[in-house]
Amino acid sequence: MQRRRVVITGLGAVTPVGNSPEEAWEAVKNGRSGVSKITLFDASDYQVQIAAEVKNLDVTRYGIEHRALRKMARFTQFLLCASAQALQDAGYTKETISKEKSGLVIGSCMGGMDVYEDSYKKYYDPNGGPSRLPPLSMPMLLSNEAAANVSMYFDIHGPALTIGTACASGSDAIGTALDLIRSGRSDICVAGGTEASITGFSIGCYSTLQALSSHFNDAPEKASRPFDKDRDGFVMGEGAAVLILEELEHAKKRGAKIYAELAGYGSSSDAFHITAPRKDGEIAKLAIEEALRDANLKPEDIQYYNAHGTSTRANDICETKVLKMAFGEHAKKLHVSSTKSMTGHMIGAAGAIEALFCVKAINDNFVPPTINLDNADTENGCDLDYTPNKGCSAEINATASCSLGFGGHNACLVIKKFTE
Repeated sequence: MQRRRVVITGLGAVTPVGNSPEEAWEAVKNGRSGVSKITLFDASDYQVQIAAEVKNLDVTRYGIEHRALRKMARFTQFLLCASAQALQDAGYTKETISKEKSGLVIGSCMGGMDVYEDSYKKYYDPNGGPSRLPPLSMPMLLSNEAAANVSMYFDIHGPALTIGTACASGSDAIGTALDLIRSGRSDICVAGGTEASITGFSIGCYSTLQALSSHFNDAPEKASRPFDKDRDGFVMGEGAAVLILEELEHAKKRGAKIYAELAGYGSSSDAFHITAPRKDGEIAKLAIEEALRDANLKPEDIQYYNAHGTSTRANDICETKVLKMAFGEHAKKLHVSSTKSMTGHMIGAAGAIEALFCVKAINDNFVPPTINLDNADTENGCDLDYTPNKGCSAEINATASCSLGFGGHNACLVIKKFTE
């Protein structure tokens, strides 16, 4: 029996560099940073005072009522907006999608951090306590609530799953949705990731862990600098990205436009450390190799690799090793870039927005840059073509994108140009 092919028919995005796929792609193509001083809370006494915030998002333009918004955490609002964009882009309405054999799989590892923090403050306030807690605190903060709200809003009755594999959540969600459609359980899946973790508590925790950039508070746009020798940590980002995945024959039957084909998915677990990747990269390499096998492609068939590229010392060195092992000699010819240099690290949404950028790279035959890459860390092996500071045109028929999460979660997606 021939395996069901899965194509991408809709895109949606809410990001620090734009609140639509077109805005976000135009920004990263031109190397524009979304990193700035934190405005969501007073960070003046924090070691880290910068982040990549979503800006100027008008949630009501998608027909969502204000009273409904009061029952949704920030990460849920992001996902609902991105999902509305993607479904509209794919040609679906609430009425039509509800009649389909549809489902959704969403990556999010931190849930409603804003609700956590607000509720804790009320609980521990000297004049507070259990009686002061907002009644909907718990349902709003749960990580599954974003997917649940999208399923309710669009009347989607199939699987509504939430994947929590740290920074690999978005990629694993898209890979899981791929498998749902291939298996025949769904014909259509809303797949992606969402995160909203720019809060005082979250920034404080990551700062104490010494994971965040703290040396560029006075030059925020320079802070995220993957593969550069002066990098000092990642920049926290937020937002959501959604792909509409659809079985090929189903898409063709309704005359859908097809952006690209989701061809392969691979996953592996380092089983090594709660935050650090395995230094030898041997297990992360397996995720790329599995994704290529799944896509029936060879390493040399990939022209562009969207890197996890967090701007941390551990990731950038390890990921470069992984690329050299997985792609062999072809790694030297591979176009590589980290769009986190502009979006910051969107955590559970990172793999989803980077998959969306891969789709755009294929459609435009364009490689976005890694900005702030002024002096590559060649002394520690970071010596590939990371597309420093300026994007370039290139024929792109197939892409790969890896996400490497805390706890050793590794996920890789292979997306290729659609052909009959």
